Amino acid sequence: MNDSHALYAIRYSDGSVTLYVDEAYAIERGADPSQLHRVEIPQQLYAAGSVQQIREYVATYLEAQATGSA
Repeated sequence: MNDSHALYAIRYSDGSVTLYVDEAYAIERGADPSQLHRVEIPQQLYAAGSVQQIREYVATYLEAQATGSA
């Protein structure tokens, strides 16, 4: 069984994120593929967390990636 689930995200300069279930859907919705980031979401968070909790997880993850602390 998989321990995580991937989402695709774009993080904006104000810290907000837009989440997509897959890359093709993101592109279909007008997302720039060069701005997409694949983020593995822990299965427990994906299954039981709120959308807000997942957004916060993704935003924190991408911020850490950008600052090199991940």
